[in-house]
Amino acid sequence: MSLRHELERLLGKFGQDSKILEDSVLIGCSEQQEAWFALDLGLNSSSSINASLQKAEMETALQGSFIKLTKALFELNVKDASLLSTAQALLRWHDAHQFCSRSGQPTKKNVSGSKRVCPSNNIIYYPQVAPVVITLVSDGTRCLLVRQSSFPKGMYSALAGFCDIGESLEETVRREIAEEVGLEVDRLHYSASQHWPFPNSTLMIACHATVKPGQTELQVNLRELEAAAWFSRDEVATVLRRNNPSNQQQSGAVPFWLPPKLAIAHQLIKEWVEKPTCSPLPA
Repeated sequence: MSLRHELERLLGKFGQDSKILEDSVLIGCSEQQEAWFALDLGLNSSSSINASLQKAEMETALQGSFIKLTKALFELNVKDASLLSTAQALLRWHDAHQFCSRSGQPTKKNVSGSKRVCPSNNIIYYPQVAPVVITLVSDGTRCLLVRQSSFPKGMYSALAGFCDIGESLEETVRREIAEEVGLEVDRLHYSASQHWPFPNSTLMIACHATVKPGQTELQVNLRELEAAAWFSRDEVATVLRRNNPSNQQQSGAVPFWLPPKLAIAHQLIKEWVEKPTCSPLPA
């Protein structure tokens, strides 16, 4: 039995029309050049009762269980997490672009899911990502970590914010740091980038920024942040060595934990602790 026939059989068993396979999107290829596709089973669009029944049936038939995407991303290896991130972002984009913004007519997906086209005027829509800067600020001996009210309890991370239209990367970093903690950037270094599917497909652009040692007084914007504080390299290194977030607040000396290893914020903080060589951006 071919894979497609097996999928059609399973979909029929769950009361799903096999035509939904046409809504699948290409998310990558194996080393053997086998195409990998992702499909939204639509459990969130059904009534809560039907969705629960379908979910239970699928878990039994597939011998697995559904978990929240945010949790799954941190339990998978980097390759699988990247595939899942791509799948979620692409499927969400297609769901939100069913109609042409100019004609109001339904758009059509191409086979791979790399674009949508309006048949009435031939306008092509491509999936887009929103650029976000995430910056770890340091005064040389300490780094600045912040938390938002939406963060898990006790978690601190680097400063992050969306790029505004017309801004350069450097301008966004300086504006975000000034707006959220009242500091002026002295030097700026690029680190790395990462696609992130939340809230709606973002490109996280990670940077290191330093401020002058004598200009470290914080003016925290409480409309944006719940808290912000300076931490020593030893404090951060201690937290990085601990793997279980639930155990990271046992001592009052280290009352916080950091984003999981997959998150680029974790990589940014680890880089700072290990003092890597970074490529400077123009001032």
